Amino acid sequence: MGIPIRRRSDRQGGAPFDLRRTTFGFVLLAVVLAGGGLALRAAWRSAGRHPVVAVLLVALVLAAAFVVFRRRRRARRVAETVTDAAYGIVDAGLAELDAAEAARAEARRDLPEPARPVDYAQLDPYAFEEAVAELCRRDGCADAEVVGGAGDLGADVLATTPDGRRLVVQCKRYGPDNRVGSEELQRFGGTCYAVHEGDVALVVSTGGFTEPALDYAEQCAILCCGPEELAAWSEGGAPPPWEAAAAPAGQDAWLSGP
Repeated sequence: MGIPIRRRSDRQGGAPFDLRRTTFGFVLLAVVLAGGGLALRAAWRSAGRHPVVAVLLVALVLAAAFVVFRRRRRARRVAETVTDAAYGIVDAGLAELDAAEAARAEARRDLPEPARPVDYAQLDPYAFEEAVAELCRRDGCADAEVVGGAGDLGADVLATTPDGRRLVVQCKRYGPDNRVGSEELQRFGGTCYAVHEGDVALVVSTGGFTEPALDYAEQCAILCCGPEELAAWSEGGAPPPWEAAAAPAGQDAWLSGP
């Protein structure tokens, strides 16, 4: 005797479970129930004050319930329509949330990556001169150019500052244990003004300066940019040196670098 096998109807299979959609559906149902509760509470209070109106409302509710009971199929269709509309609202809300999140993700991808600090001590001497010239161009010296080489008489970069002064730069790509001494500054001091006709003289060193060199630079109004000042200038944490040269006396931090 064969045992009849009851096949599962295709109508029993539902759509895959969607947690977000179900959650929004429950939230929407809670809002509707809360609104209905508030309406019933208001109606109850009104019934205490107006009994005749309350009796009429009850009669209307009973009549509506009778009509709904008589027309269950139509009521079911109405309920399905309302349910589909509610889920449509939920789906539209989820779609807007997904679109907003996608737009935020796209905006985050379009953000420029922060510039990494340049390790100037790792550059070769010529690349270091080019890097200093690029800093000058970035900060308004559009004509900055590298002129260093044999017979440069101490000038590695020549430029014109935004306010029209002639800038003469000497670049010293030294290691941390090799500082610029006073003799080197004296040689530069003998040419930066007299030979190159500079208005602003600047020495940029990745190794720093000795105390005698800083003393000489202060006497001759030569700006000294050590590794810390160079990093601050490069990363935008300090103004360009020629702006410090135009500052009032006592505010020129470039003349007392390390």
